[in-house]
Amino acid sequence: MPTRVPHPVSSSSPPRAVAPLRVCTVGMDWFPESPGNGLDRMVHGLATHFADANVTHRTWVTGAPEHTHRPTTVQAFAQGTDSLPARLWAARARIGADLRQTRYDILACHFALYGLPLPATDIPFIMHFHGPWALESGTEGDRAWTVRLKHALERRVYKRADRFIVLSEAFRDVLVRRYGVDIDRVHVVPGGVDTGRFHANTPASDARAALGWPTDRPVVLTVRRLAHRMGLFSLIEAADALRRNHPDLLVCIAGTGPLQQDLQRAITERGLHDHVRLLGFVPDDDLPRAYRAATLSVVPTKAWEGFGLTTVESLACGTPVLVTPVGGLPEVVRDLSPRLVLPDTSAEALRDAIGRALHGRLSLPDASACMRYAHQRFSWSHIATSTRRVYADACSL
Repeated sequence: MPTRVPHPVSSSSPPRAVAPLRVCTVGMDWFPESPGNGLDRMVHGLATHFADANVTHRTWVTGAPEHTHRPTTVQAFAQGTDSLPARLWAARARIGADLRQTRYDILACHFALYGLPLPATDIPFIMHFHGPWALESGTEGDRAWTVRLKHALERRVYKRADRFIVLSEAFRDVLVRRYGVDIDRVHVVPGGVDTGRFHANTPASDARAALGWPTDRPVVLTVRRLAHRMGLFSLIEAADALRRNHPDLLVCIAGTGPLQQDLQRAITERGLHDHVRLLGFVPDDDLPRAYRAATLSVVPTKAWEGFGLTTVESLACGTPVLVTPVGGLPEVVRDLSPRLVLPDTSAEALRDAIGRALHGRLSLPDASACMRYAHQRFSWSHIATSTRRVYADACSL
């Protein structure tokens, strides 16, 4: 069996080393310059907390050449709006020059596409597997040839990797079964949460007032990219059924994506204007307030969820979160309460669980239990330390 990095606990401390571990990291966009998906948030969390684990780094991303708020350790190899050939060429030229000129212990990559042009080196290559790019593409309706091309690209890059870091046991199994990776090369390190920003110190009533949300209605929140695999149509269907017994229910869907118009159309056709709101992009500074203001969070994903950073963000703010039994979601919450995991991904399962929670018939952990659980297991300092252990193990090859 592979070495599994255990969930960090609050008593752990950064490993002692004579000299810092030197890491060259390749990500995608730099959060918070862009809204940020889970991958971008993961790269940002590690980059801003590597020092806690005695790791020095240079992190390469796409973005504006100069940005006043970007740390000096984070540099752009290309702009995200550049053509794909231009981005790949720039990655090979600029990151390749850095690897030749700087002595690193580890090369770590978070996205297979940007791993493709990286030159071969004699230092260990770690691949952070955030999800099956090709399979996610197929779920969203891309053409078959596009899916095959992405899968072939992923397999080519993964053959180079000495070690893999995945966010959950579920994605470890995907990597082994779908990509033929040796299980002994795969390590599980969960995602993290910024406990300095996401916490339950603000009363829910104050959070609602700051956001302009109603103070006399139960609010169910989901923070998702508006895409097919996120299960948002099922959530709208569940809201339609729930309003009969909960006429004051308000479901808030935060996020942007290709399905915005389709989701709004579904809301309009069902006459749910008073019960379901598309919030659009919620600024990162407002996210902790949104979680804190919600009565309950829900993650209704239908496919390919490796971890779900929004899950731990909600818990860190003291708000319990219901999740579908997809990918790594059950692993995130099951030790807090197995009642947080729905039996399936259907609208009926969402309706029943949300309804029982609102009626008080589903016992959920309180705010202090949610916050304590998230802060003890998923603070970025601990996740950075666990990541360093995998890197250090690769250095001993």
